[in-house]
Amino acid sequence: MCGICGIVHIDLCKSVVREDLERMCKTLIHRGPDDEGFFIDQNVGLGMRRLNIIDLVTGHQPILNENGFIRIIFNGEIYNYPDLRKELEKRGHKFSTSSDTETIVHLYEEYGEKCVEKLNGMFAFAIWDHINQRLLLARDRLGVKPLYYFFDDRSFVFGSEIKAILEYREIPRSIDFKALDSFLTFEYIPAPLSIFKGIRKLPPGHTLTLQNGKVSINRYWDLRFNRLKRSEEDLCHELYELLKDAVRIRLISDVPLGAFLSGGIDSSTIVCMMSEIMNQPVKTFSIGFDDPSYNELQYARTVANQFGTDHCELTIKPDVVNLVESLVSYLDEPLADFSIFPTYLVSQLARQNVTVVLSGDGGDELFAGYEWYIADRIDRYYRRLPVALRKRWIPRLVNYIPPSSRKKGFVNKLKRFVEGSILPDPLQHFRWNIFLTEEKKNYLYSEELKRSVMPLNASLPFVSYLETVEEADPLWQQQFADIKTYLVDDILVKVDRMSMANSLEARTPYLDYRVVEFAAGIPSHLKLNGFRTKYLLKRCMHNKLPPVILNRKKEGFSIPIKNWLRQELNPMMQDVLSQERLKKEGLFDASYIGKLKAEHLSGIANNSHQLWSLMIFEIWRDMYLN
Repeated sequence: MCGICGIVHIDLCKSVVREDLERMCKTLIHRGPDDEGFFIDQNVGLGMRRLNIIDLVTGHQPILNENGFIRIIFNGEIYNYPDLRKELEKRGHKFSTSSDTETIVHLYEEYGEKCVEKLNGMFAFAIWDHINQRLLLARDRLGVKPLYYFFDDRSFVFGSEIKAILEYREIPRSIDFKALDSFLTFEYIPAPLSIFKGIRKLPPGHTLTLQNGKVSINRYWDLRFNRLKRSEEDLCHELYELLKDAVRIRLISDVPLGAFLSGGIDSSTIVCMMSEIMNQPVKTFSIGFDDPSYNELQYARTVANQFGTDHCELTIKPDVVNLVESLVSYLDEPLADFSIFPTYLVSQLARQNVTVVLSGDGGDELFAGYEWYIADRIDRYYRRLPVALRKRWIPRLVNYIPPSSRKKGFVNKLKRFVEGSILPDPLQHFRWNIFLTEEKKNYLYSEELKRSVMPLNASLPFVSYLETVEEADPLWQQQFADIKTYLVDDILVKVDRMSMANSLEARTPYLDYRVVEFAAGIPSHLKLNGFRTKYLLKRCMHNKLPPVILNRKKEGFSIPIKNWLRQELNPMMQDVLSQERLKKEGLFDASYIGKLKAEHLSGIANNSHQLWSLMIFEIWRDMYLN
């Protein structure tokens, strides 16, 4: 695992300055504490930081082809590289290392830009082709590994994280208000936007080519809907074998590895398969809370006991508020997902024992595990009620019910469902993911910010994903939209930044593209069967996992932040969202935010999502703009 960065000046006479690359690489040390490498050829410069995982001795980057005219810097892992290496050696290629990285260089010699189609892994890489004066960037199919870039027709600058790009002094630092609007709407910033105007994310499944001063971006993979016409028994067997092979190839490592274990079916399945494959106990890691309604450690212990894992766990207390600023610095741009805290801390716990972990991310999107899929099914019946009852009287009645301090529960779910039912029809699927409606933006945004973003609608790109696969049924349309948005730009960003903040590599077997393509073809009634989520996956594991794991409801990896904002986090909230500060900045209506705070502190409303997003933005702004 690595952090990569680079600079290409369009003017061939303008030289890359080594000190610029060194500063860029210094910001990425947490991604690669073990080694660094540089290459400079007049107007072109490449830099990398390396975390040693495979080929600890000869895997130093940049890696060259046989004649030295093609160089690569690489972040990630290629799991099918042993087979690719054999194929390439038969074609006459000579290898000087044992690393997976070198495989890509020789694939590029054979297939050019199409080399990415041969790869099974998580990756972001840059290849400099000296003969053709071409820079090729690529990102893996699902977007597990990040890659950002900036181009102003004079210089092209890229990096694994935004902070590396910002070290190049000619990069302007100004807010992209469209990205800010998206962040406050969804709590994350969808690709290709970033919070900085001019800095963009390379979308998953795409390559970028810089040649002759021109940038071209091309998609090399997309998820296709193709319903599988096989029996439930055959699909069940095929899914198990695919998942097990995805786990098997992710166990390739020259350093110790383990697994995150939440006690949910996704991580429990991974641990089960690791136990079947490995000849030693799996090292597992879990996080809990001192708030009982948020604590799931008993489920993780059940799985750990069944498979005899070497289990470590940690109970989080509210003193983690001291982590806020350091976590924001690792994120580079605002991300308000509450679960950054437990993800960081479980990564920290794991890193004390291993360098690589396997995680269960992706299972909910592929097999319909989220409660919003159930909500959509319930909504089909709810819509039969008279419009006035649905849109006016029930929301007013539910609004009088105070929110619960518990993690979820019937009251909190009911309030969320009814609030979502007021949204326009195309947004109904996103009811669980929209945290700031257009109506509330009218109160929150200053007139200046309204003029910048209100003609736009942050939700439109999300709705377009629902319409991309018109031939599919509604459930798969929703899953497709979630894979393209929430999974890529929230879940995977969170896991990548929080694990790499601890120099820990996280691997995701569910996001093996073979598993993803297979899941796309599973009939929807075998994913959401009635109101039973992940039906086929549970059927697959019914004689492997304890019934208490198979039958438990989806809980999610969250924290009691709504309670912390009333207690431990309250002084920070009052400081970063003070009226004086907000009026000086001029982006938000200070009196409206004062109303949100008062409602939340009194307990008459749960405004934690809106308040936390605003806090994260203000802390980020202090760190990167002020």
